[in-house]
Amino acid sequence: MEGGRTPLRDRLRRGAAGQLRVGNARWRRHCELRARAKSVFHFDVPGSVAKSTHAGLPWLAQLRTVLGATVHWWPFDGWTPPPATHVVAECYPSLWSGRYSREGRSPDQQDAYAVAESLRLFDQQGDLADYFHPVLSPEEAQDAPFEGWILGVR
Repeated sequence: MEGGRTPLRDRLRRGAAGQLRVGNARWRRHCELRARAKSVFHFDVPGSVAKSTHAGLPWLAQLRTVLGATVHWWPFDGWTPPPATHVVAECYPSLWSGRYSREGRSPDQQDAYAVAESLRLFDQQGDLADYFHPVLSPEEAQDAPFEGWILGVR
């Protein structure tokens, strides 16, 4: 209990989807449902990112501890990154990979290129700030600060 209230993370775990949130491959976050992405718990299937996700989370936690306020961890630190701040955000390359010809890049290189080039163009066009503010349902808005959100899923 924090200040007499049950923390959001505990309410989410105990809620209707709580049992699924502890590792059921059928459960998906709101942003995964909207983007038609696989669950972070969906291991050992083609296109799965579950192993990479779970291997990387401890490293992200360490970076957050070491870097502190020098980095904005979107959306966990808020939906609006401060000006001139580095931002760490989850991206789903499939949103943008098909926009660019491959030009000899491997699939992983193409994904990295598509994300970087898309974000560069959004910034250049003055649209990047809009991507930090997706239109969310009340339920999504309640859960996203705990579950996270995929940048570009609107």
